[in-house]
Amino acid sequence: MSVVLDVFSIVAIVAGLVFFLAGTVGLLRFPDAYTRLHALTKADNLGVALLVTGLLPQMDGLLAALKLLLVWLLLMLSSAAVSQLIAHSARRREGGE
Repeated sequence: MSVVLDVFSIVAIVAGLVFFLAGTVGLLRFPDAYTRLHALTKADNLGVALLVTGLLPQMDGLLAALKLLLVWLLLMLSSAAVSQLIAHSARRREGGE
């Protein structure tokens, strides 16, 4: 069973890294702040979810797994708030407000 969990972890972590790479490519290639922000936040949120999913089976105990889930939750909340602030700043800079 340990080999199956290890393979699952490796697949999920590699998939998460692929999404991080896709978000980075979107950040570098898209033309304006809104499309860059959209690509980066969507890909990073899914990338973090896959990384956490891959790391959970490798945790030693319940407390470590709960800490990992708490970090994921805090990251989701902070990324949502920061993306809103960046979009608001870009809109204000364009003269939309």
